[in-house]
Amino acid sequence: MKDDFKNKTVIITGASAGVGAATARTFAQLGANLVLVARGQTALDVITEELAEITSVINIAMDINDASANENLLITAAQTFGSVDVLINNAGLHHRGDVTLNQASDLAKMVDVNLRAPIQLSCLILPYLKQAGGGAIVNVGSLAGRTPLQGAATYAATKAGLRAFTYSLADELQNTGIYVGVVSPGPIDTGFIMSEIDQVEDIVFSQPMSTAQQVADAIVSVARGEKTEISLPKVSGWLTTISYLFPTLRKALRPALYRKGGKMKAQYKKRNLDSPN
Repeated sequence: MKDDFKNKTVIITGASAGVGAATARTFAQLGANLVLVARGQTALDVITEELAEITSVINIAMDINDASANENLLITAAQTFGSVDVLINNAGLHHRGDVTLNQASDLAKMVDVNLRAPIQLSCLILPYLKQAGGGAIVNVGSLAGRTPLQGAATYAATKAGLRAFTYSLADELQNTGIYVGVVSPGPIDTGFIMSEIDQVEDIVFSQPMSTAQQVADAIVSVARGEKTEISLPKVSGWLTTISYLFPTLRKALRPALYRKGGKMKAQYKKRNLDSPN
């Protein structure tokens, strides 16, 4: 299966760092043509230059909330490589803290980036995938989308919505050769969390930390149609299912999870101080 993405065109949003960059490197090793998308041109140029030695790659600095830019993204990808085969909706935004501590406009922007844009891109890419004879859409969700999470109410809502959209679209497209799935990781050892560690709820760190590469490998697995959803770590996926089905138990466990998470958070902060680079 190492050649199953060879010469396939893969679009990755949020591709300049973290999970997006790890995913780009993984697909590059599999021989895919890459279309890397993010807001910042400089960071995009760095990862593009790195991967250009391995595969064919272009980058587009844009705002995925711009409907016309999304349409042009797909047109450019198809014109450059001849087809569009895979979409990885990875770009994400998180304004942390309780709803009362956030601006309404910031919460609305989270909905735009985390939910509206992936839905729009998924809809726009379908004619291209049908023309290609099949393909995949992989949405990067979160364990927060599998169970309520205080201090991240809007973020959890967007990821829950994205997960519901994924399963619904997967049912609509069954037997078409188009795979649709979601990867739902817990905390990931990237700047998305670690650069804002003081603002992250302690309970988040009660779950084992995944690496960007582990998430990237799960994304590839879902793109192959091997599973509709992969939760990372698997045990945390089970825990979120139990906590969702039994809310009284979730509330009872919350104090212990906060204590455990607080201890782990302190260890991660110490690690960051000891290894600032």
